[in-house]
Amino acid sequence: MSDSVSDCTDATEPRTALTEAEVEALVRGICFKTGPPRAVGVELEWLVHELRSPRLPVPPERLKTAYAALRTVPLSSPLTVEPGGQLELSSPPAASLTECVRIVSADLAAVRAVLDEHGLALVGSGTDPWRTPRRFLHEPRYDAMEACLDRTGPAGRAMMCASASVQVCLDAGHEEPGPLGLGRRWWLSHTLGAVLVASFANSPLLGGVPTGWRSTRQLLWTEIGAGRAGGPVLDGDPRAAWARHVLDSPVMCVRRDDGPWDVPERLTFREWTRTGAPTREDLDYHISTLFPPVRPRGHLELRMIDAQPGDDGWIVPLAVTTALFEDPEAAESAYRAVKPLAERARPLPAPHNPLWTDAARHGLADPELHETAVACFAIALRALPRIGADDDVVAAVADYLDRYVRRGRTPADDQLDRLRGVDTRANGKDLRS
Repeated sequence: MSDSVSDCTDATEPRTALTEAEVEALVRGICFKTGPPRAVGVELEWLVHELRSPRLPVPPERLKTAYAALRTVPLSSPLTVEPGGQLELSSPPAASLTECVRIVSADLAAVRAVLDEHGLALVGSGTDPWRTPRRFLHEPRYDAMEACLDRTGPAGRAMMCASASVQVCLDAGHEEPGPLGLGRRWWLSHTLGAVLVASFANSPLLGGVPTGWRSTRQLLWTEIGAGRAGGPVLDGDPRAAWARHVLDSPVMCVRRDDGPWDVPERLTFREWTRTGAPTREDLDYHISTLFPPVRPRGHLELRMIDAQPGDDGWIVPLAVTTALFEDPEAAESAYRAVKPLAERARPLPAPHNPLWTDAARHGLADPELHETAVACFAIALRALPRIGADDDVVAAVADYLDRYVRRGRTPADDQLDRLRGVDTRANGKDLRS
């Protein structure tokens, strides 16, 4: 749930006040950088648990010591710490899926080696199955974020401190229409996004208790509210829709050089431009405090996928999503496969509509989402060799299709089975990692 400064504006510009019209022009002009899709990236959030007693809380002092050691490790990907002590590894833009997997796998191996020396382990789960939310970082921005999110209930603290995700980053696409065009990719990301929520749901527990949802992480985002964690209306022009959304979303906080940051109530950025003097840096920060399921940051950041189990579980959602967006034939086939789902999404934007709610609550137990997921995985499998995926990646996707998708299951079902004491082995393979 990174709140790093957005890439959508140029922070080197002078600190001058912005007008409403200037904000709209900046957001429309810079948040979608169009051109032939070339790059792929991934941002991986991980929970950090005790290696031998994962249900026990990790003392903050041990995290600080381990994270200090991690800062000395040379990595290709920036490594940051989230408010609850989760780690996030953000890959550099890669020229191919294969390159992205290679870079991130090497970085993860280095991170795991250091954590292992400190008796800690990375855990892939959309929400912490056992421990209650507890903030690790105490800084003015997180104090302000907590105060703001507390107004909508406990979901904000759980999201800040007890959640993790796989975020796939793809180029915005061509300016022109077609399967690789910006308009199509923007629409597809919001409709296919529900299929990705359902297919990779992996957060049925919070604080050791089943919530009744396959993706509790997605439920938490919904409960935070549409102004903070909702997407814009899909009304044709992505730039206009996103610019309106940025202007009409509430300001989380007003930063100060000294002392606590102000947390205004019911102040939109549009109102701020009319009554105050927000700067370009304020706009950057405001955009970084919006958490829609698809966030344009020059590229498209798909934020709806739960963190996945196992050392390499993240590769499957990265590979499937990349294949369905980057291969023109697969993109067209995926569009046709998910188009019938659009009726269930109306009239509300994601994730606050029935389609996304059903995806988070039921996962692939929903018959229509199950059928669509099987079709999309088959499309991705055919496309992966065309975009240069190696045999290991193709095999991992095929295994996930057989192990989970065809059977209407997700990793969330494994977590629930373990809680009930049910054997989690399938097809002769242990799914507990």
